[in-house]
Amino acid sequence: MTTAEHVDVLIVGAGLSGIGAACHLRTELPGKSIAILEARESMGGTWDLFRYPGIRSDSDMFTLGYRFKPWPEQEAIADGPSILRYVEKTAADYGVDEKIRYGHRVVGAEWSTVDSQWTVRVRRGGETVTFTCAFLFTCGGYYDYDEGYTPQFPGRDRFAGTVVHPQHWPEDLDYAGKRVVVIGSGATAVTLVPAMAATAAHVTMLQRSPTYIMARPAKDKIANKLRDLLPEKLAYGIARWKNVLTLIGSYQLSRSSPALAKAVIRRVTKRSLPAGFDVDTHFKPRYDPWDQRLCIVPGGDLFRAIRRGTASVVTDTIGTFTEHGVELSSGEELEADIIVTATGLNLRPFGGFGLTVDGAEVELAETMMYKGMMLSGVPNFAFVIGYTNASWTLKADLVCEYVCRLLGHLDAHGYRVCVPERDPAVGEEPFMDLMSGYILRSQDALPKQGAREPWRLRQNYLRDIVTIRRGAVEDGAMRFSTGARAETAATSAR
Repeated sequence: MTTAEHVDVLIVGAGLSGIGAACHLRTELPGKSIAILEARESMGGTWDLFRYPGIRSDSDMFTLGYRFKPWPEQEAIADGPSILRYVEKTAADYGVDEKIRYGHRVVGAEWSTVDSQWTVRVRRGGETVTFTCAFLFTCGGYYDYDEGYTPQFPGRDRFAGTVVHPQHWPEDLDYAGKRVVVIGSGATAVTLVPAMAATAAHVTMLQRSPTYIMARPAKDKIANKLRDLLPEKLAYGIARWKNVLTLIGSYQLSRSSPALAKAVIRRVTKRSLPAGFDVDTHFKPRYDPWDQRLCIVPGGDLFRAIRRGTASVVTDTIGTFTEHGVELSSGEELEADIIVTATGLNLRPFGGFGLTVDGAEVELAETMMYKGMMLSGVPNFAFVIGYTNASWTLKADLVCEYVCRLLGHLDAHGYRVCVPERDPAVGEEPFMDLMSGYILRSQDALPKQGAREPWRLRQNYLRDIVTIRRGAVEDGAMRFSTGARAETAATSAR
């Protein structure tokens, strides 16, 4: 029988979050043994998986980059390959690339109170192997890497052309000179349309309803100027805080004065589009800004493509696919050689594997999130879910810092176990207050957040600095123990 490999901290996922977690642990708790399990054969997560034309960040890299690792390039809104290089370079610089086990897909994890550890079952090739760990840290994001979301479109089998989902982009897809219809209006669609319009005959963005879209410079002139004047880390820190405060300010304005935010966005959008363009039909959403994530187009490339006539926007619903394209509910037919279903993601939180605690399966919908990073009743377990209104890594860095503080606290006090204990008096609220389809489709199967701290999921970096980075580890909601064996031995000795 093969002996399970044991590490102090087992990280699941070698994307932006997982590499960051490993770097934090390597730096702040160098005595801890770690391993990173990655289901795929390469690191980078999202930035290695998605290969569609124009793939880029929708957050600036001074906040999407790690707090501890300055973003080195001129572009603030960076393309996927640049971000992947940054993740790979960070992993190599901190020596955590050697800790990654590729082709290791976690299929289940069982906590034993008696042993005060997790046993993690892992699929590796055609065999199942096990790891044990004192602390399990999942950093795989919250969507399904294996399958994107595609609605059941009537008549899809009739279409004689090619249908592609951006999550599974064929390397050999030739769209030069072709008519393309991109279904969707989110971040992926607004990236694809201008990128494909550069060589396609024409690209149509077909949307059921509009999304808030804002142009933003691809380069941050202030940040790049600071680099010329100041040491790298100082310049990066100032640029990062400048952008953090700008993000928070624009979000707070949108939530407190939605009518004003709508008016500003509409005015900027109208200036970016051709004279006489029907802005209200195609770029006036039914919801308030930040009810769903706002889409960024660097340099206004989507608007430029529309002005050039190489791209257009149609707002309607799909009646059916036809042999030659898409027939709309209005009766109009959009002819296409290629249809791209940029219709979203499927949620698969915490790596998509089951958790059990002392033989009892953890029902996620019955748990409550603690500080947006742990689950009530689940010991020695943490996860990373970034902000929906700001850069993912701002929250990821805070979570990693907290996990390091938490582990240091366990060691300093001789504890082996930490578990958030849910207060029955705390009212339940939905997982997130975001109206995006991928959240709403899975809401009933997700953990809840609480109506007050520390169970409330704050989408506010400044508040989280206080509660997560600076807040007390022993806060009354987190229960600590020395472990079942130690407690039994102590009782027997009395």
